Amino acid sequence: MFDTMNLPNEPGCYLFKDKNENVIYVGKAKNLKKRIKQYSKKNDFDIKTQSMLNYIKSVDFVATDNEVEALILENTLIKKYQPKYNIRLKDAKTHSYILLTDEKYPRILIARQKNEKGKYFGPFVSATERDYVLRFLKKTFLIRSCKRLPKKACLRYHINLCEAPCIGLISQKDYENKIENVKLILTGHTDKLIKKLKTDMKSFSNNNYFESALKIRNQITAIEHLNERQNMQREKKYNEDIINYEIKDDKVYLMLFNIYKGTLNNKVDFVFDYNSDFLEEFIVQYYSDSPVPKDLILPIKLSDSIATFLENLKGSKVKIIKPEKGEKRQLLNLVLKNIEITFFADIDKVETLKTKLNLQENPNVIECFDISHLSGTSTAGSMVQFRNGKPDKSNYRRFKIRSVEGIDDTAAIAEVVRRRYFRLKSEDADLPDLIIIDGGRGQLNFSLQELVKLDLKIPIISIAKQFEEIYLPGRILPLRISKKDKALQFIQEIRDEAHRFAIKYNRLLRKKELIS
Repeated sequence: MFDTMNLPNEPGCYLFKDKNENVIYVGKAKNLKKRIKQYSKKNDFDIKTQSMLNYIKSVDFVATDNEVEALILENTLIKKYQPKYNIRLKDAKTHSYILLTDEKYPRILIARQKNEKGKYFGPFVSATERDYVLRFLKKTFLIRSCKRLPKKACLRYHINLCEAPCIGLISQKDYENKIENVKLILTGHTDKLIKKLKTDMKSFSNNNYFESALKIRNQITAIEHLNERQNMQREKKYNEDIINYEIKDDKVYLMLFNIYKGTLNNKVDFVFDYNSDFLEEFIVQYYSDSPVPKDLILPIKLSDSIATFLENLKGSKVKIIKPEKGEKRQLLNLVLKNIEITFFADIDKVETLKTKLNLQENPNVIECFDISHLSGTSTAGSMVQFRNGKPDKSNYRRFKIRSVEGIDDTAAIAEVVRRRYFRLKSEDADLPDLIIIDGGRGQLNFSLQELVKLDLKIPIISIAKQFEEIYLPGRILPLRISKKDKALQFIQEIRDEAHRFAIKYNRLLRKKELIS
């Protein structure tokens, strides 16, 4: 399949290219020749790799001195070419910094990248903690936030959030003193700052500048409160990251916990296509842009080159741990539990509903209809869509009822069902896997008649509010499901969302009628 004659028995990176010479995959190898040969010999690759092999027309390589250099190069090449078949961490939230700008009157900002002039502090693992510190500094030291200095004092000055350097109400020297105080906090020297502020407060008080002394006292109180908040999170003197994952249908569902000095400080999750080297590839990409912890806890062992790569990034020792028992094993299990809740709880609801309603396929796309009116006026119809167990608000629709006067919920439901599926059929668009009608036997029958007229066969049910009974076509008696059953709870969740959406539109129509 590949000409391996010219490939060296050296570590390095290989680049697979398609017929247009576009790089579609970048990989790294201890031995380039052996690694490329594997693609020709093996036939039990995952679906994604099998697909990739059909598009490869040529292979290029870059040899390196060792495997760690290959890891670094691989990450650089992936960022450069964005290959189709490498994992892409689209959902990665890169850790941010607090930037003290290089201006006459500096500002403090959030910065994702170090591409502006100024002094950077961080990175901050937790966005919550970062935002708290930023708000604290702005409010405590009245730091300006305007992008350009205005010619007159803005609202922030009038509500005591800025001292208006724009119109000279604070000298540059006094403002610089504030910035020095900000730097002391951002570098962790709060004790030194408190000592300095107490000296200033005493001096102002002795000279009868009581208003200035009061301002400094408030600053000291705020800093002490910040210290208490941060000290609660410093029982351990080092940081840990825990990574676990689950593979399902050729997708990797991965979650990472940042444990900051003994406290869970952040949680990020990713979904990407599976390949056999996904974990090493993930670690290289993620930690190239994120802080490297002292301990990295994983469910499997990795090569020594990964540890060396991380240590080169961090500049100190990194311990990669695969725990078999104890507290660290429990943490891995906790991450796995969160993966189940985050990614698969909604899938379980869909599968439970399929079983309870005896459907042939999973109802991955469900559309639910409801009618709302006030004594027969401003009648509105709603349709909400749930996709894979979650609301898909981009596909919500609302209907102003055209053909019905007064109170006639069955005719109104028939109208919105007819309009919705006539349009989908005429556009040759995808149809839902299940339709839910808010109502009883009458609403179900009228809706079913409209589907028959359109020659559409879509599973359809209705739910009656009084006893939460489920009506199905061709069944005389309603289906009663236990209130504790996940299937009924899922139907109720969808019905309630349709009801909320219908009421919202009904209120809007009434408001418009009142105005007119």
